[in-house]
Amino acid sequence: MLYYALKVGISALVIVTIAEIAKRNTAAAALLAAVPLTSLLAFVWMRIEGAEPARIAELSGQIFWLVLPSLVLFLLLPLLIRLGLDFWLSLAAAILATAACYLAMLPLLRKFGVQL
Repeated sequence: MLYYALKVGISALVIVTIAEIAKRNTAAAALLAAVPLTSLLAFVWMRIEGAEPARIAELSGQIFWLVLPSLVLFLLLPLLIRLGLDFWLSLAAAILATAACYLAMLPLLRKFGVQL
């Protein structure tokens, strides 16, 4: 139980740190957020828990393909906000568009033989 609390604490600390840095310097926060910290933490936790390197490599490859549709969120959200839409409406629209891209990406990947 202590191990899981440590995992949650470290993971939360990363997110809170990025949010706090963003209050002072958005470029620095963006750089930290752009580094795949969540993925890196997942790889480390998996390895500490005894996962085989091949399993970690499989996860890494799957993350690569699933990052592509997520980029829509980062393109659409600032565009909608700059167009004057309310933040929450912009966020909701960007999330829905991203979800649609995920739904479109999965069958496309299967068509090209990528297994997730």
